[in-house]
Amino acid sequence: MNELETWRRSLLRSLPAVHLVLGCPEADPLKARCSDEVVTELVGETLNHLRRSILTASSPEEFEGIDLSPVALAGRAAERLEQRSRPRLRGVINATGVVLHTNLGRAPLARAAYEQLAAVSEGYSNLELDLNTGERGSRYSHVQDLICRLTGAEAAMVVNNNAGAVLLVLAALASGREVVVSRGELVEIGGSFRVPEVMSQGGAILREVGTTNKTHLFDYERAIGPATAALMKVHTSNFKITGFTGSVSRTDLVALGRRFGLPVIEDLGSGVLLPLEGLGLQHEPTVQESLAAGIDLVTFSGDKLLGGPQGGILAGRRDLVEACRRHPLTRALRIDKLTLAALEATLRIYLDPARALAEIPTLRMLSLTLEDLKARAGALIAAIESLVADRAAVEVIEGTSQAGGGSLPGLEIPTFLVAVSPKSKSLAAVEAGLRAGDPPVLARIQKDLLLFDPRTLSQAEYSLVGAALDQAL
Repeated sequence: MNELETWRRSLLRSLPAVHLVLGCPEADPLKARCSDEVVTELVGETLNHLRRSILTASSPEEFEGIDLSPVALAGRAAERLEQRSRPRLRGVINATGVVLHTNLGRAPLARAAYEQLAAVSEGYSNLELDLNTGERGSRYSHVQDLICRLTGAEAAMVVNNNAGAVLLVLAALASGREVVVSRGELVEIGGSFRVPEVMSQGGAILREVGTTNKTHLFDYERAIGPATAALMKVHTSNFKITGFTGSVSRTDLVALGRRFGLPVIEDLGSGVLLPLEGLGLQHEPTVQESLAAGIDLVTFSGDKLLGGPQGGILAGRRDLVEACRRHPLTRALRIDKLTLAALEATLRIYLDPARALAEIPTLRMLSLTLEDLKARAGALIAAIESLVADRAAVEVIEGTSQAGGGSLPGLEIPTFLVAVSPKSKSLAAVEAGLRAGDPPVLARIQKDLLLFDPRTLSQAEYSLVGAALDQAL
């Protein structure tokens, strides 16, 4: 037997029995929180983990200084309980400056939205009950009138996301028939989901026209035949083609559809209800613009620039919406009471545009002025610098934010950043430490600096960022 094996056996024999750990006073808090069975399981898991670590250790130095007493193991079991009790899906602090960060859940909800969500979730609701008649109602009735009032649509409904909305539209209106789409609009969205594949799953036959950079009205017209079910326009909300380009306007495509008796569908991707030019941003087509141009059916997301919960909204002609509502896929794609509650509250805020700019976090963050951001960066650096000045250099620099979430592609929005340069630890180690904190803090690394963007931070989070950075350093 070699020296390492002798050490392993000796250490394994030194591990206390389960009953000794359970019998020490330090295990009493565990017993107060959990049943005897759970506490015994936690202690057993802790001991088994240590046994595996000992058996795989390459040298005794790996266990140098580790306390294997019953008291220490009771503490380890308590830590294991904390880890087990901590939700996998939890809140994080977004200091990246990406407003609609897909990995971080996209749009944070307005206070009115999450208050309504909580009110509906804690008891029963009239999800599918007409309180006026006492008869069964439709879950879509809670938001249809609001969507129609805000957009000018004849009818509307909501499913679980925008890809689902497009899938439902194609399945209900074009299954087994052709849908004409420009090659320059065959978008791929996050997770490698592509418009052609969604069309295929919906049973529609894709008829590509034009080229990647240029599509003309005559391209659509030449493609129309007996098998054509619809003309489709897809807003390229997550990329841009520049240079020698050309596309067909909504108005011209609608006129062509009318001439041949074909519905014109538009997938807007990220739905916008207020003109973004008023926020100093580039133009993004609003839902109202599309419907005013005569588009028969529009689909868009609820959790992007709209600033609400995840959902796919269909709005347009009553007969087309009703055809979608009656399709069997509707039940598979329908949204639940929590999404409806948050979406209704979000849409009600839009009835007053000034209130929407003030209360919907997505719009509020996008509308911050450089003066606002400079002041916020100053407040953030004040919350950080005194804690970490001996371990990192901290300064305010100019930079850019992004809309994110497949919205406003290529747009770099000016901002002020708090830049941190650690004096000893690596940037990667500090960034990993921030992510491991409670709550986790997400920042970005760029040009050998750790950057915090106040655009996506609330003022209440400044002290939390400072504490997290202090711990990570």
